[in-house]
Amino acid sequence: MRLQNRLNQFQRLHLKTGSSPAQFTVAELAEIFCCSERHTRTLLSHFQDAGWISWQSQAGRGKRASLCCLKTPEDLRGTYLQELLKNGEHSAALQLSQLAPSHLNALLAPHLGGQWQEDAPTLRIPYYRPLQPLDPLTLTGRAEQHLAHTIHAGLTRFIPGDSSPQPNLAHHWQISNDGKTWQFFLRSQLFWHNGEPLKTAQLVARFEQLRGSARGKHNLASVVKLSQPHALCLQFDLDKPDYWLAHRFADLNCLLAHPDDPHIGAGPFRLTTFSPELIRLEQHTYYPLQHPYLAAIEFWITPLLFAQRDNVSCQHPVRIILGEEDELSQVKPVRRSTSLGFCYIAANMRRGVLSEKQAQKIIRIIQSSGMLDNLPIDHDLVRASKEMLPGWPIPINEDVDVALPKSLRLLFHPPVEFELVAQALQKKLAQEDCTLEVVYHAGRLWEDGELLKSADLLLGDRLIGESPEATLENWLQQDPLWAGILREEDRLLQQQRLASIQQIPLENSRSEELRDHFYQWMSRSIITPLFNYQYQVSAPPRISGVQLTAWGWFDFCQAWVPPPLPQENA
Repeated sequence: MRLQNRLNQFQRLHLKTGSSPAQFTVAELAEIFCCSERHTRTLLSHFQDAGWISWQSQAGRGKRASLCCLKTPEDLRGTYLQELLKNGEHSAALQLSQLAPSHLNALLAPHLGGQWQEDAPTLRIPYYRPLQPLDPLTLTGRAEQHLAHTIHAGLTRFIPGDSSPQPNLAHHWQISNDGKTWQFFLRSQLFWHNGEPLKTAQLVARFEQLRGSARGKHNLASVVKLSQPHALCLQFDLDKPDYWLAHRFADLNCLLAHPDDPHIGAGPFRLTTFSPELIRLEQHTYYPLQHPYLAAIEFWITPLLFAQRDNVSCQHPVRIILGEEDELSQVKPVRRSTSLGFCYIAANMRRGVLSEKQAQKIIRIIQSSGMLDNLPIDHDLVRASKEMLPGWPIPINEDVDVALPKSLRLLFHPPVEFELVAQALQKKLAQEDCTLEVVYHAGRLWEDGELLKSADLLLGDRLIGESPEATLENWLQQDPLWAGILREEDRLLQQQRLASIQQIPLENSRSEELRDHFYQWMSRSIITPLFNYQYQVSAPPRISGVQLTAWGWFDFCQAWVPPPLPQENA
């Protein structure tokens, strides 16, 4: 970007001179600019023509000339940033925005939140960190997973507040009496985001890719044959009934990206820009279901905006801000909810250092000491768990008279609260003559089997979707955690029980069996929920239709921005 380079060179000059007149030779300036003397003369000419400097040269090689900076780099960046924003060149503007947070905040605030751009409603969301590439099979972040569900469609989908899978690319489906044959009938006239007609054969190819992937294979473990009986029908033949199948097809790991490009989908919004500074989604013209009101959604990656806030909780991933909180006095949180997802502690029974009685004692220490309530964290963000899901109570352990091992190893991954939990537990166990070594794991998933083998205790978190029971069943099926911490006999018992549960046609009966299974693991202190997050969305006053999903984000297909008032067009 030529303008960016010139501003950087001008900044080096201003650092040398400030706003005071100074005497330089062209050679000295070339050293400051890190370029040739010929290019230095070109730069000086551009700077002078733009009104950035006053430059009075003298004839003769080696002669000193008088130079004075008439602008500051920060003023120049602000001027050009505002011009780019007004012209709608937001990616270029964000690349240019090397300003102090207070100045950047003032310049960006009017452009955030709900806007109308070229007569189309656009929602702009400032975000505190860069986002991962949006391939559904590689994502770990909550924001990225929500975007993937916005870009990609599955055969089925979940809608906020309903735990039953709903039609998506499939118009409807039917199940044979023995539960072993499922036929999904596709909508006609489906299109990919690139305008290419979506063909049933492409979905067959994508499902074959999922069957061979580390993440997708669990959802399709019961499928022995995938076929296309006719142009708009996918048939799945199973070796045993799986009444979670329609639920599984709405899962992140069963989203149907184009078989040749995982970034091309068929969902309500298509990805048009993905850069370190800007992610832009635009409405998919040929989406088969009800079209969203918004024409576009933009994530502006602006860590500086969050770094300068006094309230650090606004930087937390469970807090979403659609515009500047101080932009208008009316701006306030518009939706709050307690997540069904939870942060948990797990005991590695497979390693053999901890016994079940010792694990139960550790959980009893956490439960009875009030340790979680006394953590130095924002308690508006978290709430101690009383149950795994509503109606799934956590057992209260009795005091256990058993000595703990002399040393234990705890492994934790983000979020940030886990470090505080680990430190508090470290102090509690020290009172029991047990040294707790605390190890941080930067990843969000337990995919490193060797790392799992080295830990006695693990702190992790579990997101819960719109269908909580199906999410937890998937967790047991997919997460390497369970193979890493369960003794072999318990792992086989879990596989057998899950295979039995999935063959129960009635969803309530499946849920009851799953609840009993988790209760057994909680009673043995193999897994224990610790706390839930408090989701919150804050929005400027002119954004409406904000409806929280179970993931803690809001449904982009429901939000809307009223058109500008007549005086705003004047």
